[in-house]
Amino acid sequence: MNFPILSSLILLPTVGALFLFFTKDKEGNNVTAKYVALFTTVVNFLISIYLWISFDQSTSSFQFVEDRTWIEGFINYKVGVDGISILFIILTTFITPLCIISVNNSVKNRLRDFLIAILIMESFMIGVFCALDLVVFYLFFEAGLIPMFLIIGIWGGPKRVYSAFKFFLYTLLGSVLMLVAIISIYWIVGTTDVIQLYELGIDTKYQNLLWLAFFSSFAVKTPMWPVHTWLPDAHVEAPTAGSVLLAAILLKMAGYGFIRFSLGLFPVASEVFTPLIYTLSVIAIIFTSFIALMQEDMKKLIAYSSVAHMGFVTLGIFTLQQQGIEGSIIQMISHGLVSAALFLCVGVVYDRMHSRMINSYGGIVTIIPKYSILFMLFTLAALGLPGTSGFIGEFLILMGAFKDNFLVAVIASLGVILGAAYMLWLYKRVVFGKLVNEDLKKMFDLNRSEYLILSFLAIPTLFFGFYPDPLINTIEVSVTDLINMHNTNIASK
Repeated sequence: MNFPILSSLILLPTVGALFLFFTKDKEGNNVTAKYVALFTTVVNFLISIYLWISFDQSTSSFQFVEDRTWIEGFINYKVGVDGISILFIILTTFITPLCIISVNNSVKNRLRDFLIAILIMESFMIGVFCALDLVVFYLFFEAGLIPMFLIIGIWGGPKRVYSAFKFFLYTLLGSVLMLVAIISIYWIVGTTDVIQLYELGIDTKYQNLLWLAFFSSFAVKTPMWPVHTWLPDAHVEAPTAGSVLLAAILLKMAGYGFIRFSLGLFPVASEVFTPLIYTLSVIAIIFTSFIALMQEDMKKLIAYSSVAHMGFVTLGIFTLQQQGIEGSIIQMISHGLVSAALFLCVGVVYDRMHSRMINSYGGIVTIIPKYSILFMLFTLAALGLPGTSGFIGEFLILMGAFKDNFLVAVIASLGVILGAAYMLWLYKRVVFGKLVNEDLKKMFDLNRSEYLILSFLAIPTLFFGFYPDPLINTIEVSVTDLINMHNTNIASK
């Protein structure tokens, strides 16, 4: 197929953003801007579904590859997808239109500018998952910082400037070493083409330092303990749509980077540093789960739960077992759906009561029953209840962990219990109990757009919980090939 479908996916949101930028900002123009943004993102989602349908699941080769010279003799604009990256593209194009719909209540001023930031961010996020050149990947990876910085800094809460700068500095400084590593790879191997690097390999004597340089960036963005402290602040201050994009997509870029680059380019170093990853992952799972139990702010609790869930992801990736890596990918997709829904659920009650404090609520089950049912579904999915997508990912990760390191798997399993504790404790305090706050009686149940968004997220959460085959079939061949390539490189060294 000659049609540049991946470039279309990357560029279409930017085209929509440019259209909004050059549209005169008249009174009532917000409605037009929202419809333009929504139309653009829905079309992009439909293109990504066509991409998935056209994708050949029987091969691990990169498909729909576009390769054009950018800087002669140095950088090529090269994009393509395999079974691992295609799911993250679909997750991105699915979540973004839901964010556009959700801005009705959460963004009150400069809506057009906010939509422009969301659209440009979608372009960068899709570019990360398509990039097959290290320089192109780095540019997309870092460019995503700018719109998120603006989203938090302009439309965030009272401490938005502090949180925006903390987010920006943490993630930017973490990536400086990765840029140095990419330049070093070009000097060592003579190319930054990912496919060629897979074939040529990187000399073992350089791998440890290069692995650590990439790790410095991915660990901050995942985020792993102890460089996770920017995440709760960013979530608390970000508007609802910003929190959704941050939790559902941005954190997954680092997980994807671990799979694509840390395992793919530095197999020997990945073996060497697996104990480090296991240690940090287990600490993240247990330590942040205890912190989540102590939170009084709903957004902060869910933010700390994201750190714990991503701890499971990094644990699964470095088991280097089929089940572990497949489970990590499915866990990232599931967490993208469930965390987005949980932040939207917080946004629903915040828009009505202007409080995220758990003690402001209680006894709302009879007042807003539709909300309570959907909130319960996503709470149970977050703790990994069988029948939800959250269970599939965690189960496979723990299977892979038990195969590779029994002790680590046992300790990590405690995180499942703690996850159930803090999520059920949150739900019990917010939804059940006595109705002490009389102002809660004025609350109204989900409006049409809120019900639509949460229903759209509930459907895949349940569907993939009962029938994960579409996800597993898509990633299986690519994951198998990645493990085989890793084992071959280890044996040859």
